[in-house]
Parts: sequence; C-alpha cells; structure tokens
Amino acid sequence: MTFTERTIVATRRWLLTGYCVSAFVSLLLTLDAIVKILQLAPAVEATTGLGYPVDSVLWLGVIELACVVLYLLPFTSVLGALLLTGYLGGAIASHVRVESPLFTHILFPAYIALLLWGGLYLRQAGVRALVPIMRAIAGRRAEEDTHVVPGLPR
Repeated sequence: MTFTERTIVATRRWLLTGYCVSAFVSLLLTLDAIVKILQLAPAVEATTGLGYPVDSVLWLGVIELACVVLYLLPFTSVLGALLLTGYLGGAIASHVRVESPLFTHILFPAYIALLLWGGLYLRQAGVRALVPIMRAIAGRRAEEDTHVVPGLPR
C-alpha cells in the first residue's frame, strides 16, 4: 500500500471517528440542554446549587441547545465549538467558585471540550490545517516511504 492509499484510508477512518465523537458529544450536550429547558428537578437543583437563580435554568438550556445546533451544522461548526467552549468554561468557573471536586466536577467540562474539538479536528480539514499535529507525523511517514535501500526491491 502506497503512502497516498494509506492516507486515504486513514482520512476515512479519521472522518468516521470524528463523526462518532461529535455525535456522542452532541447527544450528551443536547440531553443536558433538554433537561434544562424542561426544568426537570435535577437540572434546577444543580443550577441553584451553583448559585444561579431558578429563572436562569431555561435560558442556559436554550443557549446550550443553540450552540449545539451551530456545532452540528457543517458551515458553522467552528463557531459552535467556540461558543460551546465558552459555555463549558463558564461551567468550570462555576464549579471552581463553589469548590466542587476537581476530577469529577471541575474538569468534566474540560473533558467534554476536548472531545468536542477532537471530533471537529478529525472531521474538518480546515481545523486540521490550523492545528498541524498530524502533518508532522504524515511528513515523517512520507520520508520513510521514499527512502530507498540499494539492492532491495521497493
């Protein structure tokens, strides 16, 4: 298999993985938004426990759902990811303020943000062009493919 063929197969795998990760994150955030919009008891208790008024639960859910919709649309996915990152950053700040446990409460929005951007990185070539992690690895592989050892078949 040549370097180009391997790149095409890898790109298809990245794309499929990216869509799966993005779908998982989107479902999780959509569920959270719906629970807030419906103002179910767990959402109201958690939000008021962080010091927010009861009236803000609905609006937090509407804002979160709008950001998820922007994230799911291909032409606004980067804007949606940026807005969701800000939303999740606010969640981190809220948990830090009330001194919640570190790994289960404070860092959980950061885990979601990493999955959010990871899915976008894998499914959008424009994001991959901005963050050249795989370009360096692919460059090394291309050099390995072009290395010819005299006397050995290619």
